[in-house]
Parts: sequence; structure tokens; C-alpha cells
Amino acid sequence: MSFESVIRLIGMIVLAVLGWQVGISLTSDSFQTQGRYVIVLSLAGAALGLLLTPYITTRPFRRARAQLRQIPAQTLVAIVIGLVVGLIIAALMAFPLSYLPKPFSQILPFVGVVLFGYLGIAVMVMRQRDIFNVLGGRLSGRSGASSLTSANYYILLDTSVIIDGRIADISQTGFVMGEMLVPRFVLNELQYVADSADRLRRNRGRRGLEILNDLLKDPKVLVRITDMDVEEAHQVDDKLVLLAKQLRCPVMTNDYNLNRVAELQGVPVLNVNELANAVKAVLLPGETMNIQVIQEGKEYNQGVGYLDDGTMVVVEDGRRYINQEIEVNVTKVLQTAAGRMIFAKPENSG
Repeated sequence: MSFESVIRLIGMIVLAVLGWQVGISLTSDSFQTQGRYVIVLSLAGAALGLLLTPYITTRPFRRARAQLRQIPAQTLVAIVIGLVVGLIIAALMAFPLSYLPKPFSQILPFVGVVLFGYLGIAVMVMRQRDIFNVLGGRLSGRSGASSLTSANYYILLDTSVIIDGRIADISQTGFVMGEMLVPRFVLNELQYVADSADRLRRNRGRRGLEILNDLLKDPKVLVRITDMDVEEAHQVDDKLVLLAKQLRCPVMTNDYNLNRVAELQGVPVLNVNELANAVKAVLLPGETMNIQVIQEGKEYNQGVGYLDDGTMVVVEDGRRYINQEIEVNVTKVLQTAAGRMIFAKPENSG
């Protein structure tokens, strides 16, 4: 028997007894009339208890628990601190208010408790980052500006960016300012990919699990798996966007569709592909560089090489230099959808 069924039975018994007591108190007539009231009200109380008990006991508790799971720990701490501060202020104000004439001396202290409790929670929740930054800086002996660390800034990781693997190298550089969160539903999707029947998908999923495991073990990287969930959404991308809106934090991804959907809903996106394109070497026409020509180009007599960051370099008249490292002069730089492409010609070609 489930817990909810037990609660229904308890509620049925309690309201049946209550109906029986009400039936006895409503009439002092004959035993027969009294018995009718007792039976009718007892049955009505039992029916109401059986139907309504979960809606006033277990189900509100489950909804409250689900909401609490979605609230970050920092916000919960802010709510508790704000409530305590508000109640202290209300207690201090209750003493002078109690000297006011009736009924103000009886009403205003209670109004003060409600008002200052609400204001304390509202102020702490709205300014929690600033307040925790200041407190963190004071405790660590640093200024508030320099204490913008992971405790106050979150980044949600998508499945694609974990599988990609470059997040491990990026996090090592120190450019990721914040604590990276991996929701449990992202981990479940990663495990589903690792268990796929397709060999390529399975290898990608296992690689993602290995990278995530390395990140969790690295003391220099701040990453954490969280149980925060969004029950009103079912797709992983939808859950990520809604959770990012609740936490007011960016999503790190390589998924083009998730990138566009998040931007349309006002969620900041950190795209690793865009970062990779942004940090590629900037070359201007007329500059020279050394390049290893490794293959033929699409056009006649062309050679193709690549920079360390993967940028393609098309060398005019470079076919005869295949498998050689030569000095080339940049003639043109094109930005395409696939990335940056450089055209050049051998420096000694005249």
C-alpha cells in the first residue's frame, strides 16, 4: 500500500469521526433522528477525507519539494538570512508599536512581522550576488570585485560541449569564471548516448563521460553535478533554457539550434565554436608566414596547408611544394560559415 493510500485512510477516519461528533452535537431529539445525522455526516466526512486528504497533505508537500529542488542553494541561504533579518527588525519595532492605543497596538506588530519578513527576503534574493560578493571579499581579505568566483556565477554545460572535449582545455586556461553545473538530466542524456547501439555515438558518449570525470577530479576546475530540474519541460534543451532563466546564468553549448532558441528567449550563450573562431590568428594581406603544404587544392596547381588552429591556407602555385614547408605571402582572407580561409602565394614566386 502506497503512502498516499495510507494518508487517505487516515483522513477518512479522522473526518468520519469529526462528522460523527458534529452529528451528535446538532440534535438532541430521539435516538433515531440523532442516528440519521450521525450516519449521514460520518459517511460524508469519510468520503471527503478519502478524496481531499492528499490535496491538503502529500501533494502540496510534493509540489513544495519540487520547487525547492529547483532553487539554488545560494538563493535558499539568501531567503533564510533575509527572513531572519526581517524578523529581528520586526521584533525591535514591536516594542514601541505595542504602546500605541488599541487596536493599533495589537494589529501593527503583526503587520510589521509580515512586512519586514517579506522585505528582508525580497532584498536578499534580489541583491544576493552583490551581498555575497562583498561578504566573500571581506572574509578572504579581497575586494568585492576580485571575488567574482564560482560561488556566485554559474555556467550550465550542454551535452554537446562535454562530448566536444575542448571545455577541458578551456577551463584549464582560467578563462571560465564561474562554477560549471552539469544538470542530472544532461548526465542522463550523456549516458544514453554512451549506451547507444551505434558505434560512433557510443564512442562519443563514452568520451564525454571520460572528459566529465576528468573535470570532476581536477582540483583546478570548478564543476558540479546538480539535481536541479524543470519538471514542466521534457526535452533536455528546453530544460536547460528554463533552468538558465531561473538561475540567470549562461548556457555553454556547441548546438546551433539550442544556441538560437536560447538567444530568442534572452538566455546568454557561450558557444565554444564561436570562441575558437574568435581566437584564430588574424592575418592581413601582405604578411608572410611559414606553412606546410600537405595536399593538392581544388583548383589547378593549388596547394593546401593548415595552421595550428585548423585554419585552411590555399597556396596558389603550391602544388609543386607538397610535403614541403615554405614561406608564403598572404593575398586574401575570407570569413566563411565554416570558418576563416586564407589565400596565399609562395614568397619566392615573384
